[in-house]
Amino acid sequence: MRCYHYALCCSLGCVLLVQPFPCRYPLLRRLWGLSSWAQQGTQPHSIKIEGDITLGGLFPVHSRGPAGVPCGEIKREKGIHRMEAMLYALDQINSDPDLLPNITLGAMVLDTCSRDTYALEQSLTFVQALIQKDNSDVRCSNNEPPIIPKPERVVGVIGASGSSVSIMVANVLRLFAIPQISYASTAPELSDKSRYEFFSRVVPPDSYQAQAMVDIVKAMGWNYVSTLASEGNYGESGVDAFLQISREAGGLCIGQSIKIPREPKPGGFDKIIKRLMETSNARGVIIFANEDDIRRVLEAAKRANLTGHFLFVGSDSWGAKSSPILDQEDVAEGAVTILPKRASIDGFDNYFTSRSLKNNRRNIWFAEYWEDDFKCKLTRPGIKYDLGRRKCTGEEKIAQESQYEQEGKVQFVIDAVYAMAHALHSMHLDLCPGSMGICEKMDPVEGSQLLHYIRSVNFNGSAGTGVMFNENGDAPGRYDIFQFQLSNTTNPGYRCIGQWTNNLRLNAEEMQWSGGDRAVPDSVCSFPCELGERKKMVKGVPCCWHCELCDGYQYQLDELNCDMCPFDMRPMPNRTGCRSTPIIKLEWSSPWAIIPVFLAVLGILATSGCIITFIRFNDTPIVRASGRELSYVLLTGIFLIYLITFLMIAEPSAPVCAFRRLLLGLGMCITYSAMLTKTNRIYRIFEQGKKAVTPPPFISPTSQLIITFILIGVQLLGIFIWFGVVPPHTIIDYEEQRPPNPEFARGVLKCDMSDLALVLCLSYSIVLMVTCTVYAIKSRGVPETFNEAKPIGFTMYTTCIIWLAFVPIFFGTAQSTEKMFIQTTTLTVSMSLSATVSLGMLYIPKVYVIIFQPEQNVQKRKRSSKAVASTVTSQLSQKDDKQNGESKSSAIVPDRSQ
Repeated sequence: MRCYHYALCCSLGCVLLVQPFPCRYPLLRRLWGLSSWAQQGTQPHSIKIEGDITLGGLFPVHSRGPAGVPCGEIKREKGIHRMEAMLYALDQINSDPDLLPNITLGAMVLDTCSRDTYALEQSLTFVQALIQKDNSDVRCSNNEPPIIPKPERVVGVIGASGSSVSIMVANVLRLFAIPQISYASTAPELSDKSRYEFFSRVVPPDSYQAQAMVDIVKAMGWNYVSTLASEGNYGESGVDAFLQISREAGGLCIGQSIKIPREPKPGGFDKIIKRLMETSNARGVIIFANEDDIRRVLEAAKRANLTGHFLFVGSDSWGAKSSPILDQEDVAEGAVTILPKRASIDGFDNYFTSRSLKNNRRNIWFAEYWEDDFKCKLTRPGIKYDLGRRKCTGEEKIAQESQYEQEGKVQFVIDAVYAMAHALHSMHLDLCPGSMGICEKMDPVEGSQLLHYIRSVNFNGSAGTGVMFNENGDAPGRYDIFQFQLSNTTNPGYRCIGQWTNNLRLNAEEMQWSGGDRAVPDSVCSFPCELGERKKMVKGVPCCWHCELCDGYQYQLDELNCDMCPFDMRPMPNRTGCRSTPIIKLEWSSPWAIIPVFLAVLGILATSGCIITFIRFNDTPIVRASGRELSYVLLTGIFLIYLITFLMIAEPSAPVCAFRRLLLGLGMCITYSAMLTKTNRIYRIFEQGKKAVTPPPFISPTSQLIITFILIGVQLLGIFIWFGVVPPHTIIDYEEQRPPNPEFARGVLKCDMSDLALVLCLSYSIVLMVTCTVYAIKSRGVPETFNEAKPIGFTMYTTCIIWLAFVPIFFGTAQSTEKMFIQTTTLTVSMSLSATVSLGMLYIPKVYVIIFQPEQNVQKRKRSSKAVASTVTSQLSQKDDKQNGESKSSAIVPDRSQ
């Protein structure tokens, strides 16, 4: 391929030639045919300022044009303000006698039109002087060699603005070792010196900015946000840095990560808003986008009637600019934006506001800016006058007849120019000591050497802050944090609410949100769980969870887990821990205790009355006929049966438990041992009477007592063995009253006596009772004269019925939460009823006769044993009542008092 040079000047004049020459740079061969503008030979519009050393400048003077058109409308702030800042800095440097003395800096300023491909074509102008061309076959008409004007050599470039533009240009400039200092490009990719070794910047990279934005999000308590990025290096690399830092920091999740296309389709921004609303809890939106995309996002949110819903956190492309939020202030209210720390340069304000059409002819775009700023029209040759706009007078005053606010990157443009100037100054001092101008060693300026001096600069910039570069050519991270506020402010607009210099300092009390609210809105996937609830994490989204109550006897161990309380504890009401389970026992005032105690008291009084009566009338016929010795034993057993009620209700302790074990079965054992002995005596007497008239053995009172005490001794032996194996003690049963609701859980203080142990304790007495009942049934046919057998029989029948009713009630309530109360009451009442039946049927009638019918309590005629046997033999045939024997074996006196 051949490259083309157009203007050749011979000694006879200039002749326009289209003469090819060899092109030694393959990349340029590709770039040269990149677009129609280069192919058509369109020369770039540029500002040329003469000087000893020329610096290049790249600025987005115009916005991106529609399809097929490279440039659109003029950009007053990001374009003209920044470009004029470079011209202002050159004026200041050239007038400074201490900086580059006797050396004038010139400039070649180009318009990138906010498009990376167009900027690449424009930047080829900077490298033309470095392209070696073979002109040996080029001759003028007189056959003399042509005089080819040498292109202006650019030693360094200031720019570009957008990161995508800077990346495209840097790829070309590095081929020719031309240093580049950007005033606005912040893509982290540009820190890669293996690819962009000649690139430096006076603004910090987005990796710092992304860290600052992560810190802001965390400071506001957000953990669920979405991201928006304009397609291109700036937006995509900024969001990538944010995502990487947030992953490393942890605790931050991304709802949606959306990329805005370079050429959005109609309705594309409305679809973006719909996607953001798919995760509506992610109200925080991290936005790395250009001004146009920011404005269209706000417009789409307003159309969707979502004003005040989204909480934007904008990068430095938003900063503190008014253009992205123009006519969308209500949607942008509360937006937190970030901007490299800057200050308004008063000198530039004075310079720029003094510019006019007359004194600023060097700026070829200033007339266009003038028309746009003052909304008027200049009369220019070849351009038809617009009747709809007023004619410009040329006497308008900037900031007086138009709105003016210094663009945020002006400071950095000035610092970039000064950084290049300080590097050249240091280079001149080293290479040209004592020289009053450019010496041979700096003609031409070696790009690699200049880069070394650029990286070594360290001076106070236009705002008084230090300007320096690290090993990657990046400036230190220093940011101001702004918030756009409308409500309750005397001067609506951006307000500085904090700074970031390696760490965040945020004045939360100065923040204000939609509607003037001071409370920081939420942007969380899931709200914190209540006390006593654990987080059940959503798989794959660590910031999202469902809250589950720690139920039953669980408490909240940590935010993710519940654990069971120890068996003797229950959860606190808020389930953040465990507390001791209350200990209860059967109280004397409980209705479950009042009835058994009442029955027991009555029984004890009645039993005591019977005992006293028997003792008082101990020698009367009725007392003697009833068998005094066994009667006292039997009454003692009945008394102990009533007494056990008080031990069963008393507060459990080791002594109480010991007496419970002893007396629980002993009272019944004594009672039914005596009854069994009586019924057995009666049975044996009348069985013997069927065979002979001689009385059976062991029917004397002494024998009867011995038999009774032997039967009682079996019970006592078992009890004392039990004492030895398992000493009596108390326990607290936490399982008995452990309902599903732990608020009703109670520990029951009781003796260490299980239901089985209780049954075993009573089993011997029950055996005696059943045996006694059997003998009562067998003795039902004794003569009526011997009528004590029948009351014993009725007593045993009734007692069996009582205990048959006791069994289902006692064991049927084993699962009830009121088990202790029901079983204790059932047991004590059953025992009291058994004792009452025995007392009522055997002794109350006798006491009644003794006290109220004393005339019947008289001695009857005695009969001999032979007579008794004869009488029994005759009466057995008639099936009458049983006979109650006299204490002497020689005679039995029947008792007719009942």
